[in-house]
Amino acid sequence: MNRFLKSSGFKLFAVILAALIAGSIISVASRSGSSPLNRAVSVVFGPAARAASALSSSFSNLPISFRSSSYYKKKNAELEKEIDRLREQFVNYEDLVHQNEFYKEFLDLKEQHSDYKFTEAAIIGSDAADRFGSFTLNKGSSSGIKVHDPVIYGKYVVGTVKSVTPTRCVVNTLLNPKVNVSAYDVRTREVGYVTTTVEYSKQGMCVMPGLSPTTAVASGGIICTAGISGVYPADLIIGTVDDIVDATVDISASAVIKPGVDFSQLTDVFIITEFDGQAK
Repeated sequence: MNRFLKSSGFKLFAVILAALIAGSIISVASRSGSSPLNRAVSVVFGPAARAASALSSSFSNLPISFRSSSYYKKKNAELEKEIDRLREQFVNYEDLVHQNEFYKEFLDLKEQHSDYKFTEAAIIGSDAADRFGSFTLNKGSSSGIKVHDPVIYGKYVVGTVKSVTPTRCVVNTLLNPKVNVSAYDVRTREVGYVTTTVEYSKQGMCVMPGLSPTTAVASGGIICTAGISGVYPADLIIGTVDDIVDATVDISASAVIKPGVDFSQLTDVFIITEFDGQAK
């Protein structure tokens, strides 16, 4: 402590402080703010004062509007409302695109097959207990729908009507082992039938069994309805060949078929209520 009091820095500080005090006393006594000491102090501290004044002026001129939190809450609510409106418009647009594609495929099919009679239906429910993906439509016998009527999406097979009430019907999809469709490979013209098993259904696949062990059916081939049984009209698309596997109980081969429709994404379908060659 003694060393600090004796230091040149402390002595300089004491001299300046004494000068300031003396200047203040003289200024008060003479009622004048322009004493020699005041001018000296002004010279020493003037730049700092001017810098502080300039800084204060700069802040006062900043083009920033400090607003209350309620203002920003209001603006945020308005922006969220606008986002919701735009999101709703986007959803509506997506629905329109979906509907346009849906009806375009339907019209193409109708132009090619004037003998078909259709009923449009919307999916209104699904059976959570059914592991094979059956669903309920909002049309029934009052709309001319019967058990075993084929259900399609565009040119693709979805399944068949399982049961009917006056205003509802239940559909089994191709992923139900009870559904069997006479079929052929477009390239090789090899004929068979398409069904599924519990194992393949879990994978979202069907199977075309009983093919020759030397079959020319290959991966990528398109499988269509043959129209032999009278349940489906001919030439609807069932799906594409995903793989060829050897049978485990005989020397035949089977084609693993990926359906052309993702049944879990369907919202609307068409039911063919009448066509030439339909089984009565």
